[in-house]
Amino acid sequence: MERRDKINYYLDIAETVCERGTCLRRNFGAIIVHNDEIIATGYNGAPRGLKNCSDLGICTREKLNVPKGQRYELCRSVHAEANCIISASRTDMIGSSLFLACHDMTSGGTLCGEVEPCSMCKRLIINAGIKDVFIRTSANEYKVINVESWIENDPSLDGSGGY
Repeated sequence: MERRDKINYYLDIAETVCERGTCLRRNFGAIIVHNDEIIATGYNGAPRGLKNCSDLGICTREKLNVPKGQRYELCRSVHAEANCIISASRTDMIGSSLFLACHDMTSGGTLCGEVEPCSMCKRLIINAGIKDVFIRTSANEYKVINVESWIENDPSLDGSGGY
């Protein structure tokens, strides 16, 4: 019996966490791991005490025909990465890795590997001191983003407005 490698093991857990998501478009699951210990988990859903989109049966961004990746301020949900970060101590996050998985709910909950954290989550990840982001692209494949590359390639320096 072949043992699952650690990166896919953590991505499997992130994918399971994503099952708790409440978005009608895409559900994300995130976990932060430091020194082989899971520090925190997070999924996308409405702030505590507010109704989720899945409970209301409506997505404001969908209703307004907002394309994916735009106008997140209209979204009712707190993103998985943000929920994960606010659940962890910064000292535990410095040098850690974030593992991210996404399911596209508009296509029956299939894995969606062509994703990245939004600009706000990128800023949170940078400030949290997270070193790498692993994103599941298929059942056994993933892409790795070194967070330092976001800092080195700061889009605000090219006049585009940045993160």
